[in-house]
Amino acid sequence: MPPPDAARRPNIVLVVTDQQRYDTIAALGHPHVDTPNLDRLAREGVSFDQCHVTAASCVPARASLFNGQYPHTTGVLRNGHAWRRSWVERLAAAGYHCVNVGKMHTVPFQTPLGFHQRYVVENKDRYLEGRYYFDEWDKALAARGLVKQQRELYRRRPDYGQRLGAFTWDLPPDVHSDTFVGRMAVWWLDSYPRTQPLFLQVGFPGPHPPYDPTPEALRPYLNRELPIRPVLQSDLDGQPQALRDMREHNAAVDHDSVVHVVDPPMAWRRRQRAHYLANVSMIDAQVGALLHALERNGYADDCVLIFTSDHGDCLGDHGHIQKWTMYDAVTRVPCIVWAPGRAAPGRRVDELVQLFDLGPTILDLAGCEPPPAMEARSLLPALTDGPAPTRPYVFTEQGRDDGSGLHVDLMTAVRSRRWKLVHLLGETDGQLFDLRGDPHEEHNLWADPAAAPIRRTLLDALLDWRLASGVTAAAWPADAR
Repeated sequence: MPPPDAARRPNIVLVVTDQQRYDTIAALGHPHVDTPNLDRLAREGVSFDQCHVTAASCVPARASLFNGQYPHTTGVLRNGHAWRRSWVERLAAAGYHCVNVGKMHTVPFQTPLGFHQRYVVENKDRYLEGRYYFDEWDKALAARGLVKQQRELYRRRPDYGQRLGAFTWDLPPDVHSDTFVGRMAVWWLDSYPRTQPLFLQVGFPGPHPPYDPTPEALRPYLNRELPIRPVLQSDLDGQPQALRDMREHNAAVDHDSVVHVVDPPMAWRRRQRAHYLANVSMIDAQVGALLHALERNGYADDCVLIFTSDHGDCLGDHGHIQKWTMYDAVTRVPCIVWAPGRAAPGRRVDELVQLFDLGPTILDLAGCEPPPAMEARSLLPALTDGPAPTRPYVFTEQGRDDGSGLHVDLMTAVRSRRWKLVHLLGETDGQLFDLRGDPHEEHNLWADPAAAPIRRTLLDALLDWRLASGVTAAAWPADAR
């Protein structure tokens, strides 16, 4: 039986997109993107403007988010590593009805993870891992007699090598992956008998590549001025050899239907960016539909809706594509908490926070005690007039991933408000950026003698963090992932 006060606990909706950069929401200072529903969330809720992920790829970022531990603690350091447990189990034990619609990227895909119901939708383009796994979206397409757009078909196009992963969704609009997930979440809210308190996790597959908006969604972006920085030769020359090798690798392998090009024409990059942002606008429309469904079904009367992403996408910035690097384009994500009556409308929090801090925040909202071994920290005080957790640094990790071309065993970033250092295990080079004078991370100071003191300070911060993390997480059970 649910605890006696379950009816007074808020309904909690966690929306997680895949690979969405921070600079994709108009209300957060990026008016070239059409996001009226996300703008509403930002106007009426709290935006954590410096939210940084703990991992630079999907699976480790999500395992960290749903366990409240850094990747080196969970043991999930790259895509493909298994994770089967989460704090959702605590919500279920406390009386929440827990439902997942869309992408969670658990390994295995159908791991219960504490949910009472899961309607799994995975990556749009599955070519190696899980290629013949048929999710809810695959089944819906098959029931309609439709053949999914996929890599084998894209490869037949004569311009495949020029598209940078940008295609249009030419099947019926209602079966686009993001529209499908949004409509399924709405269908569940409209169809399943009302249950409270509710924890609903909605995982949109986009704007992860292939960048595949419908022609209608793409149209407004075709002739729009889009801010895209050129890639400087000095930026490329200053990158560690491991990143240069990864860049070359990703120009030779078509990850997620993206054939990367080492030096693409700006017109190709502009087309790619337009497709990506159009996909964001499609997700925005589904967030609006979700809000309406919550309202008409009585869930919005006491509801917390959190919108975020697992990581970003370089989109050609710095000469790179997708994730796996430690640039802010990858590590900084939108994080908005909409909670009428519980959160100060329009509040912008500029302190450094980490994506996995959402875990203890959700547990606090639900009246559940976060476990003491959890390394994440609750953001609940910052929803009103309190401070965010005091974090002088945020940290991001990425393990060796031969599929991505990252051939170092561990890459770790430490970032303060002013500085970012990227350490490559076993390598003599790395990255160091003065974010005050170089906010776009284009001038690597790693080898600059004048920057040696701050490099030493940040390396010491990495050491202290790993030692402290070992103490904090010592009580975390080994079978908890």
